Amino acid sequence: MKRVIMVAAIALLCMGSMALGNTKKPAAFGTMESMTPDEAKTKFGAWLKEVGKADAANLAKLNTIWQDKQRPVLDRVADSLALGDATAAQLLAEARDPSAPAPIVLPAVFKNEKTSAFYRANLGLIYARSLTNRRVYEEGLAVLKMFSPTDTADPAAYLFHRAVCEHAMLQKPEATKTIQRLLDEAGSIAPERYRIVATLMLLDMHTWKDKDLADIGRKMENIERRLEIARGGPETQRQQREVLNRLDELIKKLENADKNKKKKPGDGPPKPGPDGPPGPPSDNGDQCPDGGAQPGPSGPPKGTNPSKNPAQDMNDAGGQSTGNLKHEQFKKLVADWGRLPPREQQRALVELTAGMSPRHAEAIRAYFRNLNLNGTK
Repeated sequence: MKRVIMVAAIALLCMGSMALGNTKKPAAFGTMESMTPDEAKTKFGAWLKEVGKADAANLAKLNTIWQDKQRPVLDRVADSLALGDATAAQLLAEARDPSAPAPIVLPAVFKNEKTSAFYRANLGLIYARSLTNRRVYEEGLAVLKMFSPTDTADPAAYLFHRAVCEHAMLQKPEATKTIQRLLDEAGSIAPERYRIVATLMLLDMHTWKDKDLADIGRKMENIERRLEIARGGPETQRQQREVLNRLDELIKKLENADKNKKKKPGDGPPKPGPDGPPGPPSDNGDQCPDGGAQPGPSGPPKGTNPSKNPAQDMNDAGGQSTGNLKHEQFKKLVADWGRLPPREQQRALVELTAGMSPRHAEAIRAYFRNLNLNGTK
């Protein structure tokens, strides 16, 4: 699957490269352009003069920074900002430091309208990139939303890092819109690595479905990320409850599917209820309203993919059902988890995940590891 996605992404990029050619064409309506090194140097020179730091030594350093065309634009922007503002240098150093706590409030400098908008936008972009590299997507996205890509020296970098944050936080509509802007409006200035990763994110989101096992897995990964950056507060707990509720729904669906499998053809029609004879069976049988098609006597209905059957996904090849015991066992283990010693926790997890596929057994184990890290039930 990954190979197919990569081939598709490369094909799309090749088509774009053929259209662009090797020469820079005049910008069309709606396209973006990054600053040339000379333009950026002039802009930062004017900013240094504005803040009273345009002495000969600083201007010479600025000239050296923008002469080095091998370095990424954002690195040169960061060095230019550090020339005129010690606060900016300290702020970026803290944002890059993996041992520093993740910020929970954006620095006031980004809201200070007395300073240059050019300065705040470019500082915000470098700050957001540093946080994104540490997987601190919430504040990275928040600061990017304060500015427009055209306010920065590198609009393609702005759109790319914003898309990374939105994709990682499972904001599909927002990420799709940002990626489309990157490919359509900034495609001619975006590095190839940006376009490849952006295309892969777009193709990845095309496979997303709400409330399936993969969706639960993505949410568990996001919870684990938040715990890794010490975000075990109310929002993380809300996401944990959401995952737990969805797991309950899936388990009930599997129980209903298991009941349907155990019905024998000779059992006869269901007995009439107090209000009269039962009506015709629904398409869903006894499953939850969003349940899938029921397998027939000779296997799944035609046109369905057996690998997408939740019962087959959640259990091993022998088709062992989770059953009522699993359901009650799961809920009881969540309630008792914080009071169990480590050895008892491990034994209970082995029993709970018996019969599950390795992938989904690991998802359950990851959920309980998150409970340990968060210190809450």
